[in-house]
Amino acid sequence: MSHLIHSRRRFMQMGAALGVGTLAAGAASAAPRAAADAPRRPKRLAEGATIGLVAPASNAGEDEEIRFAADVVASLGFRLKMGKHLFKRRHYLAGDDADRAADLNAMFADDSVDGIFALRGGYGCARILPLLDYDMIAAHPKVLMGYSDITALLAAITGRCGFTTFHGPIARQNFSDYTLAEFRKVLMQPEAPVVIGAPPPFEGRPGLVEKTNRITRFHPGRARGPLMGGNLSLLVRLLGTPYEPDFRGRILLLEDVNEEPYRIDGMLTHLWLAGKLQQAAAVVFGKFTDCESEGGNSFSIEEVIAQRCLPLKVPCMRGLMMGHVEDQTVVPIGAEAELDVEAGTLTLLQPAVT
Repeated sequence: MSHLIHSRRRFMQMGAALGVGTLAAGAASAAPRAAADAPRRPKRLAEGATIGLVAPASNAGEDEEIRFAADVVASLGFRLKMGKHLFKRRHYLAGDDADRAADLNAMFADDSVDGIFALRGGYGCARILPLLDYDMIAAHPKVLMGYSDITALLAAITGRCGFTTFHGPIARQNFSDYTLAEFRKVLMQPEAPVVIGAPPPFEGRPGLVEKTNRITRFHPGRARGPLMGGNLSLLVRLLGTPYEPDFRGRILLLEDVNEEPYRIDGMLTHLWLAGKLQQAAAVVFGKFTDCESEGGNSFSIEEVIAQRCLPLKVPCMRGLMMGHVEDQTVVPIGAEAELDVEAGTLTLLQPAVT
């Protein structure tokens, strides 16, 4: 155990030493922008639109997976523009920080590109936050979509540039029927009010009821406010940085993967000790995939949520289709919505795109 602790410490120290120069310099030059109370809405995606494909975090394991992602984008009826450095790899990153940031900046600056999809998550988005041209990005609002590690980009760009971004599927995945329907109703054929993220229909019978996709209600009530959130571990990593999102009056949505209950507890406790959970108008939990305890001496995720969120006395529920799951919704970060715990619904109050 002591050997593992020593190795982890050494790894973190090495990471800090490698990144501190670039990150410190970038953070100092990236002054926060004052985003409007109601973020601007990017243009909707229409058939034939051009999608920029970038890898701002990790890359796919093989080039054929990138070509698969390109085919997924084409299958949706879009044209494709690949990032200049899309096929690069550097250990667990999709190339150097400067190259990954350059691809994202270029896609926003390119007026022929209508939207931007992330190839995958993994790790690395936080490293490029100081290298993004926020003034230029703010002048070119367009759909940016991804999840998991992409949460860092969504939080930073919505917060600094003042337009809605989208926590939704990555390009390197097939869209289930459910995912395709949610994608279309949020980004291609928007209506309002419209419910998003509800569990998919289940055909039951006597003795057969839904088990996997259930709504768990922790605290009753309704709440309205802008949507904010994404991957829990990424949001926690942004605390205390110039890219920390605003929690005040927000409907906070959280998801995660491969984290044991004690780690979920630790991250929620961090948000609570920092006073961020208390600022939220409501808390909504999506899917926490493969987050069961590997040992027998553990609280359940349900118990952890109850301990951390019931004292808040704000509307709180769990079970929306957001996260590392096959059936996945699209959550517009910054859009005005209403949570109704009794009904088990999250409703967009206006279209998230124009």
